Amino acid sequence: LQLLRALPQFAQAGLPLLVGFSRKSMIGKLLGREPDQRLPGSLALAVMALERGAAIIRTHDVAATADAVAIWRATMDEVE
Repeated sequence: LQLLRALPQFAQAGLPLLVGFSRKSMIGKLLGREPDQRLPGSLALAVMALERGAAIIRTHDVAATADAVAIWRATMDEVE
């Protein structure tokens, strides 16, 4: 979580940032979930990472992550 919070500082370097939170144990510790039940947490972290400057998301759940990213982008387009 510290790295997620610090992503904006890494993004200032101007290089594309890759993140991978998919099914990680920290999600299990935070939510008390087994790996096969961590998709909602993985999606939340993926969107948060994009908001903080990540450019590439590594995931096990490509379709669900792509849907979450599409919704986030559509929402951001409306805000801007």
